Amino acid sequence: MSRTDYFDDPRAPKAQRIVPAVTAFVVSAQGELLLERRSDNGRWGMPGGVLEIGEDLSGAVVREVREETGIDVEVTGLVGTYSDPGHVIEFSDGEVRQEFSLCFRARPVGGELSASTESFEVRWVSREELESLDIAPTTRLRLGHGFLNEVAPHIG
Repeated sequence: MSRTDYFDDPRAPKAQRIVPAVTAFVVSAQGELLLERRSDNGRWGMPGGVLEIGEDLSGAVVREVREETGIDVEVTGLVGTYSDPGHVIEFSDGEVRQEFSLCFRARPVGGELSASTESFEVRWVSREELESLDIAPTTRLRLGHGFLNEVAPHIG
C-alpha cells in the first residue's frame, strides 16, 4: 500500500481518524542510526508502525523494529510525542490519518539487518550521511530531538 504525506498543505484531504503509532530512534554502539527506505513512499525513516490490540507501546516498538529491520531492540526511553494536525497521511486504500506518533529511544541487542516487504533497504547510517538522504520533515524533527539526548521528552 502506498501513502502520500501532506505537510501544512491546504489541498490535503480531511483526516478521518487518528491512529496511535510508534517509531524507534535506534543508535548503535558506533553511533550509527538504524534507518529503512520505506516501500510505501520511498523515503528514509525510522522503523515503526501502528499499535496493535493487546499490545503495549514498548512491545509495539520491539515488534515493529524486528519485523521491518531484523534487529532486536530494548526500549530505553521516550524521545517525544508528535501529533501535528498539519501532517496528514493519505493511503492508497482511501484511509486518511492525522499524524499521532510516539518516538522511542531504543538500543540494539541482537538480530541481523534484513529488509522486509515494508522496506526497500535497511542500514545503519552515520549522522553525517543523514543530510544526503530523502527524509520527511517530521522524521527530521524526531531525529533532531533524538540526537539532543535530553531527559525530558519533546511534547508536540
